[in-house]
Amino acid sequence: MVVVGRVLAVIIGYCFGMILMGYLIGKAKNIDLTKVGSGNLGSTNTMRNLGVAAGLITLAWDCLKCVVAVFFVRLIFGIFVDNPNIYMVYAGLGCVLGHDFPCYLRFKGGKGVASTLGFIIALFPIGIPIPAVIFIALVALTRYVSLGSIIGELSFAAEICVAAGLGMLSDKYPNGQVKEVVIICCIVSALSIGLHHANIRRLLKGTENKFSFHPETRA
Repeated sequence: MVVVGRVLAVIIGYCFGMILMGYLIGKAKNIDLTKVGSGNLGSTNTMRNLGVAAGLITLAWDCLKCVVAVFFVRLIFGIFVDNPNIYMVYAGLGCVLGHDFPCYLRFKGGKGVASTLGFIIALFPIGIPIPAVIFIALVALTRYVSLGSIIGELSFAAEICVAAGLGMLSDKYPNGQVKEVVIICCIVSALSIGLHHANIRRLLKGTENKFSFHPETRA
């Protein structure tokens, strides 16, 4: 169950993650989001091209699907093991992977920011305030969603490392599982940061798009 359970949890999470609301809403409006704006299927590109409502729905679902995946695994795995917590973390990882790299879209999805938020809400809710405040403050000050996302992801990884170092995760993740948890959390953060590579280049050049509630006009 140890290895197989982890793999199964990732697969279950991946299936949830592949449900990309921005792509589905775009298709319903005959707009392929992979071909407009940044080509990204996350909430920011959805909002810019399909409107605020579509963007907010996408944001909510991209976050919620990770929560659903994690608790689905808790429900199923809880029948067979006394402590399903580590499998829930793997389900969260799978959901982020499914969102970022959906197989039916040639592995091109979103950047995992909202899914990572769902990951934190479901698994480490006490860690929400610091990344959330950093994200909101940076976006409010600079109007760069990408900058807020990148620094927010870094702060979450730092939080987990500190929490592990202080022994705050040992009760929930016994038998050496803490190291696994830290690695997975750092992978989740690193994935999102890495997928912002184009944004990082534009930020350095001063050409990054600023956040706006107004949809982009298409010819």
